[in-house]
Amino acid sequence: MYIYHMTKNIFFLSLLCLVFFFGKTSLSAQETLTYKTQVLKQPPYLKAGDTVAIVAPSGILKNKAGEIQQAENLLKSWGLHVVVGKHVFSQDNHFAGTDEERCEDFQKAMDDPTISAIWCARGGYGTVRILDKLDFTKFSKNPKWLIGYSDITALHNQFHNEGFESIHAIMSTSLTDNLDDISESVSTFKEAIFGVNLKYTLMGSNYNRVGTVTAPLVGGNLTMLHTMLGSKTSIDTSGKILFIEEIGEYKYHIDRMLQSLKRAGYFDNCAGVLVGDMSKMKKNTTLWGTSIEQLILDALSDYNFPIAFNMPAGHEKDNRAMILGRKVEMTVAKDKTTVIFKD
Repeated sequence: MYIYHMTKNIFFLSLLCLVFFFGKTSLSAQETLTYKTQVLKQPPYLKAGDTVAIVAPSGILKNKAGEIQQAENLLKSWGLHVVVGKHVFSQDNHFAGTDEERCEDFQKAMDDPTISAIWCARGGYGTVRILDKLDFTKFSKNPKWLIGYSDITALHNQFHNEGFESIHAIMSTSLTDNLDDISESVSTFKEAIFGVNLKYTLMGSNYNRVGTVTAPLVGGNLTMLHTMLGSKTSIDTSGKILFIEEIGEYKYHIDRMLQSLKRAGYFDNCAGVLVGDMSKMKKNTTLWGTSIEQLILDALSDYNFPIAFNMPAGHEKDNRAMILGRKVEMTVAKDKTTVIFKD
C-alpha cells in the first residue's frame, strides 16, 4: 500500500511538473472551453418611440450633412426619434469641434435619461482625447447603447471597463446612397439595437486554428487597442475572445502592434481571436514575405486558443454588428466558422 501511494504521488507530481514547464496542453478540435468572466450590464434594447442621439466624438464631418440626414431618416423609418448633437458639424482643425465641445455632446447624450442609444457619426481620430473627461455617474443609473467602430474602439474599451456592453457596428457616415450595397451592415445594426439574436457563419480559411470556445467578445481596431496599452482604458482579455480589425497599415506595423500586445501579456489568458477585415494594406519597399493571416498566426504561435479569420467587420461595406462584452460561442473549422451571440 505504501508503494502504491508513493507511485501515485510521483505520477501527479510528474504531471504537475509537465504542466508547469511546458504550459497548457493542446486541445482537440472537439473540446469546448467555456470561460467564466464578469457579466457586463446590458442596456435596454430599443423599441419604437425611443430616442437615438447622433454625436461626433472624433473626426471632422466636413460636407457630411447629407449623410447625417440620411442617418436620421433611417432611424425614423424604424420608428425611432433622433436628436443630433449641438456640435456635430463644428470644426476645430482635424476634429468635429474642440475637445470640450465633443465631450459636451457626448456627456449630454450619456446623461439624458430620454436617450436610449448613442450613435457615433464617424471615427477617424479624437476619442482618446475626451476619455478622461467623461463622467459615468448618471450613465450608470440609466445605461444606453454605444454604437460605432474604428476610433470608437477607445470608447468601447472605456464602456467595457465601466461594466457595460456596447455595439460594434456601422456609423452614420457609413451609409451610402443605395443601402442595398450595405444591406447586411444595416440589417444587423437594426437587429443588434432591437434585440434580435445575432448569429454568423463565416467563410472558411485554411489559416483557421480549429477549436470551440464560449466566452465574451471584446476588442475592435488594432491600433486603438495598442494605443490603450498601459492606461486605465486598456481591457483585460483574460478568458475573452479578442476581435481585431485594421485599415491602411503596413504589415510590419501589424506585427509590431501584435508583438507589443503580446509582450504586455495581452494574449496570455486569452480564450480566442476573431480576425475581421484587414483593409487597404500598404506595401512597403521591403516586402513582408507572408500573408496577413500567416503574420497573425506567427505572432500568436505561442498560444493554443482558436483563431478564426474572415469575420466581415471593420472598414469594408459589409460591416456586421457585434455586441462587445456579450458571451459568444465560436466554433472554428477549416471550412467555416460559426459565431453565435448568447442571451
